[in-house]
Amino acid sequence: MSTLKLAIVGGGSTYTPELIDGFARLRDILPIGEIALIDPAEQRLELIAGLARRILARQGSPARVTTSTSVTSGVDGADAVLLQLRIGGQSARHRDETWPLECGCVGQETVGAGGLAKALRTVPVVLDIAEQVRASNPAAWLIDFTNPVGIVTRALQDAGHRAIGLCNVAIGFQRKFAAHLGVEPERIRLEHVGLNHLTWERGVTLLDEPDGESGREVLPELLDRFGERVAQDVRMPLTLLESLGVVPSYYLRYYYQHDAVVRELGARPSRAEEVAALERQLLALYANPSLNTKPELLAQRGGAFYSEAAVQLIAALLGTDGRSRTQVVTTRNDGILPQLPDAAVIEAPATVDAKGVRPLPQRPLPPLFAGLVAHVASYEELAVRAAVAGGRARVFDALLAHPLIGQLDLADQLTDRLIAHNHGYLSWA
Repeated sequence: MSTLKLAIVGGGSTYTPELIDGFARLRDILPIGEIALIDPAEQRLELIAGLARRILARQGSPARVTTSTSVTSGVDGADAVLLQLRIGGQSARHRDETWPLECGCVGQETVGAGGLAKALRTVPVVLDIAEQVRASNPAAWLIDFTNPVGIVTRALQDAGHRAIGLCNVAIGFQRKFAAHLGVEPERIRLEHVGLNHLTWERGVTLLDEPDGESGREVLPELLDRFGERVAQDVRMPLTLLESLGVVPSYYLRYYYQHDAVVRELGARPSRAEEVAALERQLLALYANPSLNTKPELLAQRGGAFYSEAAVQLIAALLGTDGRSRTQVVTTRNDGILPQLPDAAVIEAPATVDAKGVRPLPQRPLPPLFAGLVAHVASYEELAVRAAVAGGRARVFDALLAHPLIGQLDLADQLTDRLIAHNHGYLSWA
């Protein structure tokens, strides 16, 4: 079997060693010949590349690591391109997480006004990168890890790119539920549905055998036996989970407990400040030439199990192990959730193989979930328009449409703050 070239745009991220570790461990299903790390921060890029080479060598992987500050040269010949960007770095994230609090709104990098700010900074850059990939190798898949994944993936798909979004929420639930039940993760299949960072696990099947087809429903059992632990993981009351009969993702807390979350966020350092401190420690560790494994500290950075999810997805898309996989992805709706337009981007299980991505049919969403999904999907459509075309009026429309904002004066204040804090990243401002 011929080997593959993977390119990672944002390869200088402190998170990259997690991906490299997964590529090395799972090389039997994803034979990689070259990993191209692409990042404008040359010094940091070489530091990450050095650790990547040591991790690969320690695990016996033949893959070589190359570096480039140029997207065009780095993605040349790539079979798949992974996008993990943070335009503006942790300082911009810190602003996203703080200035909305001044208006009594949640400050978060994917939800609400902060999430829109990140989308406005990110989407134009990602679309430019995607055009460079298309010019170099139009058959390459774009795998988007970049938040807000739903908005970024929709922008890519609207522009006709061969793109798919990936998040670690579903695989995180799969691993935790498997651990609770004492079974292999491959025996857990989720009925995961919604939008990126707006999903519910409304069914959990324990398969009779790993990756099999038959099994039994165990969600009621999970809530009965392990409900307190599950509730702690999502930081919501067990009584809510029992009332809903589902397990909401952690991000639903921003909607179901918005005001309580705002009070919490206003009383502690931002997550960006915490991550910036972690990154300084990680970079110091990475500089040690004897380090040849991902350090335990990296687990605190976030993104658990991303590497496994990424390997499984890329292997299926490129057909390297000759099989179809059922995997939760972020992709075009195309009638799966009938209350949404076909062009909306949903997050749900899909059949993934060398023929592409085909979301699996879903039971109708009950009104309690369907209304919120439709509301946020409409906001995301407006967010893409604002990110692509720019203009204060489009930013205002997106904020007014968001279910956590939705008030004239509030949307007006947030619009002005968003533009002021991101003026240097908005070509139209």
